[in-house]
Order: sequence, then structure tokens, then C-alpha cells
Amino acid sequence: MFTNFNEAERKIRYPDDRRFFVGIRPSVLVVLFIILLATVGLAWFQYLVFGLPPDPSLSLPVMKPAAPRGFPLWLSLSHWVNFFFLILIIRSGLSILADHARLYWNNGCAPDSEWLRFTPLKVPDDKVWTAKEDARYISPLIGLPGYRHSIGLARHWHFLTVPFFLLNGAAFIALLFFTNQWKRLVPVSWQVFPDSWNVFVHYATFHMPIEPNGFYHFNALQQISYFAVVFLFAPVAMLSGMAMSPAIENWLHWFPRLFGNRQGARSVHFLVMLAFVVFIIIHVAMIAATGLTRNMNHITVGTDNPGNPIGIYIGSGIILLTIAFGFLAHWISWQRPRSLQHAEATINGRLWSLSINKLNPKAYYEKKDISPYFWVNGKIPDSDEWCNLAANDFKDYKLKIGGLIENPVELSLEDLKQMDLEQNITMHHCIQGWSGIAEWGGLPLSKLIELVKPYPSVTTLVFYSFGDGLFGGTYYDTHSLSNCMKPASILAWEMNYQPLSQTHGAPLRLRVENQLGYKMVKWVSKIEFLDTHKHTGKGFGGKNEDDEYFDLLADT
Repeated sequence: MFTNFNEAERKIRYPDDRRFFVGIRPSVLVVLFIILLATVGLAWFQYLVFGLPPDPSLSLPVMKPAAPRGFPLWLSLSHWVNFFFLILIIRSGLSILADHARLYWNNGCAPDSEWLRFTPLKVPDDKVWTAKEDARYISPLIGLPGYRHSIGLARHWHFLTVPFFLLNGAAFIALLFFTNQWKRLVPVSWQVFPDSWNVFVHYATFHMPIEPNGFYHFNALQQISYFAVVFLFAPVAMLSGMAMSPAIENWLHWFPRLFGNRQGARSVHFLVMLAFVVFIIIHVAMIAATGLTRNMNHITVGTDNPGNPIGIYIGSGIILLTIAFGFLAHWISWQRPRSLQHAEATINGRLWSLSINKLNPKAYYEKKDISPYFWVNGKIPDSDEWCNLAANDFKDYKLKIGGLIENPVELSLEDLKQMDLEQNITMHHCIQGWSGIAEWGGLPLSKLIELVKPYPSVTTLVFYSFGDGLFGGTYYDTHSLSNCMKPASILAWEMNYQPLSQTHGAPLRLRVENQLGYKMVKWVSKIEFLDTHKHTGKGFGGKNEDDEYFDLLADT
């Protein structure tokens, strides 16, 4: 099946190290224990000391006046469409997480500062350890598309699915309030909280409460749970996802602080996913335990019939269809990856170019915010040309600038330094998930563009590296002329007020702050001005875009 990949690629996609590991900080375990004690422990204490509380369901009428009766077709369709897209989002999200299987509450992402990790690997102190080396394998039965370092394809599935998930949710909420179905989910009395606790005590102590007929209304705990899924989980998932966007973070620096910081948003995003998974498991278990046939008829055909299994047949068919699509998605990922890349660019690429890509970065961070650790990515160049330049401290380095410009030039580091110096403290957003704050000093690209005078037809700048891509060949990436003209877009020769190190891109590395890190070419050798990105490499805008199906526009 995987004939598109050569042997070197196969070893990266399917490594021998498939160990599964979960590492969690002891302080987090203490917090979890306290939460468990404050809920299940308290419920058992109440039961053992005071007995079971009264079951609120006993006081509910079979059908409340003006209460919703049954499940209309639009609600059933929305429910199953939501299920389909949510499964895709969760599976692709797990593949994205596997590319940097560490979660933090700090922006620096230093090794051993994570609160949760899904890797047995410790970052070594005696050698350069890149973030790509840290990526983990995930089974394609769990992740979409699975395997190792398939984050480009995983992001396509994730971001292709999210707009439809949100549209379905918006339609559901609109119809919910245009009808009386909102009364199922939205509590109208504070009494729902003590009633929910009473129901929880029954469940926690293994006493099944009286189950009201869900065709007419839910018990208090069900109502709060469904309300949280619709009006809490989904919005928090959306907002925490937005807070990880480099374009949004660099424009609205306060936004990620809603979750503590950028890595806090990533951790919250994961916790919301985990909450969805737990909810699905409990939800399905309770459907089966409280009358599978009747409950499935409720949500599939909108009838209150405990004897006809038609709802089970339809529901099972939808679940099988979702599973079958998972196999189809796997096939598309590895046999038609370029089509997937095109589809995501058509929808989200256009959307981002008309919205968040227009945002201008704003200064925010101070010297005290600089991260003590900054992950390394990419292999240091090993070409004779670069090694000879490095041996002479890049004194003989010349940046070649050509293409569709009036004034082709070659500039040494000293030439560049004499032109201008702009120093910015910014956050680096890696596509893999880690971040780091650093100072970058260098020449504003706007000054360089002014010097070389590009022709009116120019839309694209190509930045070539001395280094190679993951699968060989010269690394390069492209940026729109408008992004290169944005504030804080520079060619940096300085990092944290020191000369740029070899591991971080000496002699020059690119900084375009509204983009993800893979767009910021290290070890820059030359720049070319073109009228389109389609005439370079394979025509998709960069080495990672060509070989690993990354996005041309990397605002999020």
C-alpha cells in the first residue's frame, strides 16, 4: 500500500521504537487524587453516614407542560454528524500530539518541565536532540493518519474537519433555540445543582437512580452534562485552538492568557479532547444500561418504541460507516496525500488568507520573558561550502539576492549589519506544538526589499538554506511579499543578544512572526524574488510542503 515512500522515508514513518509510555508529574497526581476524594469520596461518605439522598427523578412528571416531546429529525441528524466529525477531530488531534508528545503549562517547554508526556525518551544532555527526533509513533488504528511524524497530513484532516464540525454545531444551537428543544439542555433553576449531586451519589455508590424517559426530559446530571458538552467543551476547544495560532497570538497577546499562556491553551485543548472521550464512553455505556433499543430509537428515528430494533440497526450502520471512512481516510492519506493537501488549502488556505493572515504582529514580550531553553530542529548543514564558511566565522559569507528585481546584490554579514538592526522578543511557534521565547536581532526585510526594488509582478520571496530537508534536497520555503513587509519580519544574525549559534541557523535565519516555525528558514544561503511559488521545487511553496504535505500558509 505504501509504495509512495522510499526506504529512508519508511524508517521514519515506521520506526522500531513503538513503546507506549505515560509520564505524569507527582503534583498532578496529587491534584487528581484530591478531585477524586472531593467527588467520589464525598459521595461515599454521604452514603455511608446519611444514606442515599432522595432521587430527584421521582418527583418529575412523565411529561412536563410545554416540554419538548421527542427528537426532531434535525436533532438526530446533527447528533450523528457531530459524532462523525468529532471522531475525525480526536483521531487527527492525537496524531498531531504524537509529534511532540509532551504537555506544558509554561511557554519555554524546557525538558522535564512537562506535566504530562507520552514518551519514554529523556532529552539527552550530551548531544544535539532535535524536536523531530522526539516525535513518537502512534498506531493508525488510533491516530489519523498515524505512524510517526505525519503531522502535515494530520493537520489537513484536523483543519478540514473543524469548519464542518463548527457549522454543524452552529446550526444545532440555532435550531435548539428556534424550537423548544433548548429546554432539554439549558437549566432554568439553581435546583439543578443539588439535584445533580444527588443523582451523582447514586451512580458513584453503584445505585442506579430512577431513569426518566429521555424522550421527554433528562435527569439533572444528564442535563448538566449535555449542557457542558455543547456550551462549554466545544467553545473552549475552539478558543484554545485559536490561542495556539501564531498570527492570533502575535496580534492579541492577551488571548492565550485566557488559558494561562500558549502552552496552557495546548494543554487545555488536550484536556477538552480527553473530556469528550470520557463523555462518549460514559454516554454510550449509559445508553446501553438504561434501555439500548428505546434510547437508540429516540436519537435515530425519533420514536419512543422499546420493541422495534430499527434504531439499533441505523445507529450501528452509522458507526460502521464512520469506521469505514476511517479506512478510506487512511488510504487517502498515503495514496492521495496531494489531493488532501489541495482540499485543505482550498478551504482553509483561502479562509486564513482573507482573515488572520492580514493581522500584523505587535511587540509584547520583554527580556525577562526569554526562555532558558529553546528546542532545536533541523540538521546542521554538512556541505563543504557551509563548513568552510563556519570555520572562518562566516567572514566570507555572501547573501545572494536575485530573481525579479532591479538590483541583484550579494551582501556580507557586515554589509547587512551596516544597513540596520531591529531587535524583537517574540514567541516561536513550532508546528509540532512546542514554543519558546527569544530575542532576535537582524535586518528588517522591508529594508532589503527597498534596496533590491522588486518588479511589480513579484508576489513571493523564496529563502534557500545551506541545509537539507528531512528526505534530502535543499531546504527552502516561500513567503508572500506582504508577509515579509509585516512588522518584526527580519533576517536575524542575533539570538538573545548573542551571535546566532550554528544549531539555531547561523549565519542568518528568517523570522516572520505570524507563521509557524518551519517557514522560518535557517542557514539562509540566498533569496529569490518570484511572481509565484509554483515554479520552485515541486511547486507547493517549501521543502516541507513538497515532501511532507505541510501548509503553504502557516498562520495556525
